[in-house]
Amino acid sequence: MPNDMIAKLDIESASEPQSIQPWDIEAIVERLRDARRRSLRVTSAANRRTPIPSPELLQQVVNRLYASLFPRHAGAIDHSEEGLSFFVGSTLNEALLLLVEQIRREQGFVDPSRPDHEKTLNRAEQIVAEFAKQLPQIYELLETDIRAAYDGDPSAKSTEEVLLSFPGVKAVIYHRISHALHLLGAPVVARIIAELAHSQTGIDIHPGAEIGGSFFIDHGTGVVIGETAIIGERVRIYQAVTLGARRFNVDEQGALVKGEPRHPIVEDDVVIYAGATILGRITIGRGSSIGGNVWLTRSVPPASTIVQAQARSETFDHGAGI
Repeated sequence: MPNDMIAKLDIESASEPQSIQPWDIEAIVERLRDARRRSLRVTSAANRRTPIPSPELLQQVVNRLYASLFPRHAGAIDHSEEGLSFFVGSTLNEALLLLVEQIRREQGFVDPSRPDHEKTLNRAEQIVAEFAKQLPQIYELLETDIRAAYDGDPSAKSTEEVLLSFPGVKAVIYHRISHALHLLGAPVVARIIAELAHSQTGIDIHPGAEIGGSFFIDHGTGVVIGETAIIGERVRIYQAVTLGARRFNVDEQGALVKGEPRHPIVEDDVVIYAGATILGRITIGRGSSIGGNVWLTRSVPPASTIVQAQARSETFDHGAGI
């Protein structure tokens, strides 16, 4: 561009009026601070000053845990036994150190009576140490889930394809991790991890749900599994299935009673087809098949086949039936 043209642009830019912000940022910040102070969520000064767990950092934790469990599928370059061991050791150590800090934050935030950094750190380290011991068992469970997905889907060409691309398998990996943390005393961190899976796959599994091995979610979008659900071995479910609560009990003050068993028990070898809604603390007997779009609020015995009532075909002429 010629120099005289550049000079002309500079003069025109300088002559343009500067933008004036049409908002009073200091006043808005002050009002937001006052609103936070009035918030019912804030229970104490200690609670307000305690850092809270970070979903972004927990995603990094899960990424590293995945790489530690499945190093060949997650970035390891040297696939020799020594190379994989080095990669897993380094990656896992990073994951566990990050996880300690996130659980320490949860411990201090959820229980403001324990603001002491050293105490919350010790508790977090205990939880993570126990979690780390469980990783081989978690891996073995996941191997059964991956195999169930491969065996249960005729389109799957390999277990590698299943592991790398099936949303149902991804959701189950996140659940196995979050469930272990939930049981060990880190329910907030566990719930955040579960919601990371939910946002990425459309599959919503509460970390409190108990799920046996060889579990397969096919397609998966819209699946909901509630906190107190219990699922046996070799269960297969399809998209848009809900294992939910039928009603919520309240206490004398009208507040919801937390933690009561309110979701279904699904026994071994059950298949639940797309769109089925199963509500309440009912039992689906072993070996049963629940058809698509069924609405079920009662227990069924083993080896049951539950389908919708057959639609009735009628003809309406000249406005009849309106």
